[in-house]
Amino acid sequence: MAKLKVASLFCGCGGTDVGLLGDFEYLNTKYPGNNMEIVYANDIDENACKLFEDNFGIKPDNRDIREVSSDELPDFDILTGGFPCQSFSVVAQNPKRLGIKDDRGKLFFEMCRILREKHPMCFIAENVKGILSANKKEAFPLIIEEFENSGYSVTYSILNSVKCGVPQKRERVIIVGFRKDLNISFDFSDIPERSEDEYVPLKKVIDSVVDEKYFFSERAVQGMLRKRAMMNKGRAQDVSKPCNTVGSHLAKVSLNSTDPVLLVDGRYRRFTPREVARIQSFPENYKLSGTDSAQYRALGNAIPPVMFWYVARSVQSYLDKSKGKLSNINDKSVDNRAEHA
Repeated sequence: MAKLKVASLFCGCGGTDVGLLGDFEYLNTKYPGNNMEIVYANDIDENACKLFEDNFGIKPDNRDIREVSSDELPDFDILTGGFPCQSFSVVAQNPKRLGIKDDRGKLFFEMCRILREKHPMCFIAENVKGILSANKKEAFPLIIEEFENSGYSVTYSILNSVKCGVPQKRERVIIVGFRKDLNISFDFSDIPERSEDEYVPLKKVIDSVVDEKYFFSERAVQGMLRKRAMMNKGRAQDVSKPCNTVGSHLAKVSLNSTDPVLLVDGRYRRFTPREVARIQSFPENYKLSGTDSAQYRALGNAIPPVMFWYVARSVQSYLDKSKGKLSNINDKSVDNRAEHA
């Protein structure tokens, strides 16, 4: 079977794409290649695009996706994207419908636009767990409905990267949709569910010696200690357990924040960018470039490649099992696009 072609929206530095392609090693485990190739990538963050290009040899389209016509995209089989979710509203109409609070909310509709106009076989979307409770839990059902109205049978699940062999507790909502005419009923049963005694500890991915610049000053430590009783900050991690979620603002992390930090020989320090990459499950040969700040932001926004590898592997398995239905898939896709032109 020919390689599945992937269009990667909101690609960032490529955590999704490392997982999609496979053929990488992480913590002495080999993750075999998936039968996929990236034919298009898009992200508005220039620093993230540079990291993506350095690692995949593909220069992402740096335009706002709202400015990109579907006609400009190559044909593809799978659409991926982690759309922003902070800006949804629920308009009080009967029936209620999904609205937007600002421009970021429009990006979800752009993903649906491309699905309706390009008709790929499937899509994989991801978002933070908080999307389930947005707008008093009213927004998410409307998001699913919008995907379904774009022509897809949709399933979702909350996945925790720590259960996939990643040394980080990071929950994400993964939404998978297959085009309705394929009659594929997807579930997440192929995704690992490691027990707590199998979790990978943080100590597996941290360095014993790092540059002095990553340590907090004594003044910062004393400031934290004065406020810790009432603020419950200074979130030093237990290295014998997985790390708490690393975020995109690690460059600005302070000891009075809720961000994870390390306490090493009585001294507090932040993680290095390479350690963040390992915590996220990027392979060691993933190239880091640009400022620390840009790396922290891109890596903190990424989805853990190992977790996404399992999702991509499962999606590929479902498509492989449906080879008979897919024998004329390219012709059907062309016909569908012609019908909706």
